[in-house]
Amino acid sequence: MTVHILKLCVGVDSADDLERWIEHRQTQKALSGEAPEHIHTTRMFPKRRDEILDGGSLYWVIKGMVLARQPILDLRQTVGEDGISRCQIVMEPKLVRTETLPRRAFQGWRYFNVEDAPRDLGELGGGEDLPEAFRRELAELGLL
Repeated sequence: MTVHILKLCVGVDSADDLERWIEHRQTQKALSGEAPEHIHTTRMFPKRRDEILDGGSLYWVIKGMVLARQPILDLRQTVGEDGISRCQIVMEPKLVRTETLPRRAFQGWRYFNVEDAPRDLGELGGGEDLPEAFRRELAELGLL
């Protein structure tokens, strides 16, 4: 059974910002000859690894709203220079926009059940043309 991960995206103001950052990192990696993987490193390794790798995504909470996701390709255990074990979440570099879903701030990451996850904007048959700020405002008013 598939399970997703929910994580705060700190340092960006919008899904557009996150998309630009991903593209920038991909360009940097290509120029330096690194593998074109998109990796986010976090402290804790998920115990439900197999469920995540069964089609799970990392859903990004940006400024209090779930706005996008990235399919997870792999989870790797790594040890930092400080000797602390960490988890590398390897994701598709493509950002998939989702319905706007309010979420409170939290530390680290959380498991996110499939039935709780917002739908992709493409599945909704409209709305992907609306500016993100407008979609966010409509969601805050309970209209989206």
